[in-house]
Amino acid sequence: MKIILPIAAALLLTTAAGAQTPGKEGVAAARTTNGVANWTTYNADLKGSRYSPLDQINPGNFKDLEIAWRFKTDILGSRPEYKLESTPLAVDGVIYTTGGTRRAVVALNGATGELLWQYAMHEGKRSAESPRALSGRGLSYWTDGTKRRILYVTIGYRLVSLDADTGRPDPEFGTNGVIDLKTDYDQDLGDLDTGEVGVHSAPAVSGNTIIIGAAFREGFTPKTHNNTKGYVRAFDVRTGKRMWTFHTVPKKGEFGYETWLNNSADVNGNTGVWTQVSVDEDLGLAYLAVESPTSDFFGGKRPGPNLFGNSLVAVDLKTGERRWHFQLIHHEIWDLDNSSAPLLMDVTVDGKPRKVVGLPSKQGFFYVFDRATGQPVWPIKETKVAKGNVPGEWYSSTQPIPSKPPVYARNGVEEKDLIDFTPDMKKKALELTSKYVLGPVYTPPIVSTPEKFGVINNWAQGGTNWPGGSFDPESGIAYVYACGACISSTGLLPPPAGLSDIPLVVGVAGQPVVMIKGPGEGAGADSPAPAAAPGSGNAGPPRLAVDGLPLVKPPYGTISAIDVNNGTIKWQVAHGETPDFVRNHPVIKAMGGIPRTGQSTYQIGTLVTKGLVVAGENQFTRTEDRPRGAMLRAYDKQTGKEVGAVFMPSTQSGSPMTYMVNGKQYIIVPTSGGNASGEFLAYALPSKR
Repeated sequence: MKIILPIAAALLLTTAAGAQTPGKEGVAAARTTNGVANWTTYNADLKGSRYSPLDQINPGNFKDLEIAWRFKTDILGSRPEYKLESTPLAVDGVIYTTGGTRRAVVALNGATGELLWQYAMHEGKRSAESPRALSGRGLSYWTDGTKRRILYVTIGYRLVSLDADTGRPDPEFGTNGVIDLKTDYDQDLGDLDTGEVGVHSAPAVSGNTIIIGAAFREGFTPKTHNNTKGYVRAFDVRTGKRMWTFHTVPKKGEFGYETWLNNSADVNGNTGVWTQVSVDEDLGLAYLAVESPTSDFFGGKRPGPNLFGNSLVAVDLKTGERRWHFQLIHHEIWDLDNSSAPLLMDVTVDGKPRKVVGLPSKQGFFYVFDRATGQPVWPIKETKVAKGNVPGEWYSSTQPIPSKPPVYARNGVEEKDLIDFTPDMKKKALELTSKYVLGPVYTPPIVSTPEKFGVINNWAQGGTNWPGGSFDPESGIAYVYACGACISSTGLLPPPAGLSDIPLVVGVAGQPVVMIKGPGEGAGADSPAPAAAPGSGNAGPPRLAVDGLPLVKPPYGTISAIDVNNGTIKWQVAHGETPDFVRNHPVIKAMGGIPRTGQSTYQIGTLVTKGLVVAGENQFTRTEDRPRGAMLRAYDKQTGKEVGAVFMPSTQSGSPMTYMVNGKQYIIVPTSGGNASGEFLAYALPSKR
């Protein structure tokens, strides 16, 4: 293991000398003092709001924004990165973020983007074997009023504590500032280089407690159902000592073990928390959005409901003990794992103030609970769902379906969802889908046959993915992006010898089963079916498109304003310019054009300010009035009307944030994609000349 020492520490001390000194623990996310406003956690605050009260950038001037500075991440690793998903922090005029293929940590001057210090770790084989590579989603900040620390998890699953002023590891934390998270884990990972576990989310830091989740490989075909278990742990922020562990797969004798029939909890894994953890410091509760167990589409090796898979769990911040839980999906076999950070909101329901927790989902359901008790705010009914006939599978006869708010995204793929710009296109869509199974959200997977290749669905990629939602604490309205055209087809086949010990894995009849990577947490819309193998004698399933257009109707991507006071959708807009291949299609041109479709992607996060909802595009387009690129758009948060848009040379690939330094408000957008490597763009209003 080789460590790159920080650079230019003295420069940081000089540059930041005039900035505000840090306050007490839990410094306000958007504190504005002498022209400085902070963004001190990944989601702006531990409640997950992604909100700032700043209003220097407002509906009247958003269109005037210019790029104030930009920071390219190519030097932060052995090669450029094309998947920059990190959201920076802003603390008293200094920007902290991860970036690059080495997952380096950098400190930047918030007014100029100048590099102040850099830290990175060379982890060799351990990094190369990691299930979660590249720059990750971000880092965390802690202070006690004297010490200031930056905490993050390396690619190789080590927790590092750095001095925020110098970038040097804290000698009092762990071993020379580092904790090996693959040890002291209540399970044996074997070889520490290859033991499968990592994480890309930022640690949650509350008081003196750091909470760390776990993530695994994206993809359909794990080598074994007995994979690493995704336990959640807490550590002391000063010393690195482990404080508690929550077993997301219960051990024998623990609550929930009996929901894994035939003692199957002993021989199944995953069930991690790979999204952000939210914390209610007043209630002393941490909220864990737990993913699905191994494997994504076949659960025959784990009969039963499988707690705490696909559950929202509230645990005691000091002890890790379960206070309440709600399982959103029983015995998950759709890759609809919990992907979003819980949103902790104070609202008014039926005239009474309520402290609630809301959870957006891939299903397009927005689940709402009392965050102290876990009781649903509106009824969530156990609803009968279809059972499948996959050999060896175990099925739950019901699934919990919320009564309110209404579904905010495409919820399954049925005939009514198919493209119908013209009667001929609708006819072609019906012919294409005759070789598949269509149905609502919990339509069960099938064994792939030449007659029925699989189920067309928006399971893994649809709805709301890892960027999650945001909310306005002033109004109790949540803002959630969802993909409406991120569809794929899923069928099951036995794996070839040596590929996996899972009896059925994702595959297409007549074609060889291979180790499939992705979509995991999401992929592009209308993912093409794999091509037939040479000499297989099978033409393979067709691409899920009609005359080059998406199989399903627009909108392809939306932002919804969900009023959590009354469980209604206040407004919904198609987000993103209509893709070039749609707008310029001969049929669309002959129709005289269509309303904006929005864009299909899973990488859009929203930012909320005093008057705006801000989100960028994730696809390149070209129009008559601008070159090829993407737009950063702003909407009036009360009405959904677009009030401004500015050009980005690349596409948004992480969630935007905002801060103020020297009396000037900035918005930073992480960008990458296509042939554009990772770059942070900082926008601000033009300076007075």
